[in-house]
Amino acid sequence: MPFDLTDLRLFVHVVESGSITAGAEQSYLALASASGRIRNMEEALGVRLLVRGRRGVSPTEAGNELVRHAHSIMRQWERMVGDVSQYAHGLKGHIRLLCNTATITEFLPEILIPYLTAHPNVGIDVQERLSNEVVQYVLEEKADVGVVAQSTEVGELETFPFRKLKLVLVTSPEHPLAKRNSIAFAETLSYDFVGLAEGSSIQKYLESHASKAGGRVNYRIRLRGFIAVSRLVMNNVGIGVIPESAALHCQESMHLQIIQLTDPWATRQLMLCLRDFAHQPLHIRELVELLKEPVNASVL
Repeated sequence: MPFDLTDLRLFVHVVESGSITAGAEQSYLALASASGRIRNMEEALGVRLLVRGRRGVSPTEAGNELVRHAHSIMRQWERMVGDVSQYAHGLKGHIRLLCNTATITEFLPEILIPYLTAHPNVGIDVQERLSNEVVQYVLEEKADVGVVAQSTEVGELETFPFRKLKLVLVTSPEHPLAKRNSIAFAETLSYDFVGLAEGSSIQKYLESHASKAGGRVNYRIRLRGFIAVSRLVMNNVGIGVIPESAALHCQESMHLQIIQLTDPWATRQLMLCLRDFAHQPLHIRELVELLKEPVNASVL
């Protein structure tokens, strides 16, 4: 064999970081050794794998194809190691999980505690992405498991119900909308908003529906986290749209009015998506089983 798993991991790290230096560091290799390994791979395959530029490196078409196969080979290797090592000192592996803001803050922490406790040798890398980006990453084997809206086109990926996400409007008790029990999102667009930081999947979702309604979201300030948003809403800086579970939690310590959104899109079924569940490593299959929506789960 002209190259091995170390070479494949190195190449993936180089492509994902866009730098041979960074890829070498992630692979715990000296720069000279990393450069030599990549050069040997190109010579063994008889094709150029990377394009070197002033700002780093990028893969050629052949390089992209190698990355795709490398992910597949490493996944199979992890599955073998995981399936065998369960008989010794517990599962070993790494899981790349992509999802939206609410999934990260409202659902995952509590769900993942028993899994991480039971599997001390498994690491989970959680990143925020939009649903269409999640699907693309999983299809390209750059992620193992994703959480997307049910309406998302997932192609050949397998899906399982995760949780239901319900968005609500929050205002201060002094706000003109505070006495409303329910409201259409379009009616809120004439007021100032306290929003989540740029890049938030929920905020992009709201901006999309504002555009469809012929309006836009007017931000006074954008912050990270539902608690920060709620604090400013409580002080009448603006109104906000956050998950109902977050609103109820914040309402325990803050003076907030929770108003139901009448738009059908305000309640979404979230789905787990991944490639070929039956052939995933054991530690990924066990995580998916844990993440599946409980039977008869209510809307959160």
